Amino acid sequence: MNTPRGQKIQVQLGDSIPDEVYSNVPIINFTPTEFIIDYARFSPGMTKAKIHARIILNPATAKGLLKTLEMALKNYEGKFGQINIMGQEDKVIGFGAGTKEPNDN
Repeated sequence: MNTPRGQKIQVQLGDSIPDEVYSNVPIINFTPTEFIIDYARFSPGMTKAKIHARIILNPATAKGLLKTLEMALKNYEGKFGQINIMGQEDKVIGFGAGTKEPNDN
C-alpha cells in the first residue's frame, strides 16, 4: 500500500480484527470534520436494516477511499465486465430514439 506521499507501507491483519461483515446498504453521513459510513444489511421482508459496522474517516481519507474504489471498480470491470446496478440500467424509451435505421438505398 502507498501513502499519499508515495511511501510504501506493509499492511498486516492482527488477531483482534473482527470477522468480515457483509453489507448491502451503506449509509453515509458527514460533519465538517468527518465522514461516517455505516454498513447495514437488509433482506426482503424486513422492516429495518441493522447496522453491523461503522467507519469514521476524515475528509482527506474519504476522498482517498473514493479514488481507490474508482480505480478498483475500473480494474474489476476491465477483468469481469460492466457492473449493472439494479434499477439504473440504460433504458430506451419510445421508439428507440437515437438509433439509426438502415437506409433504403
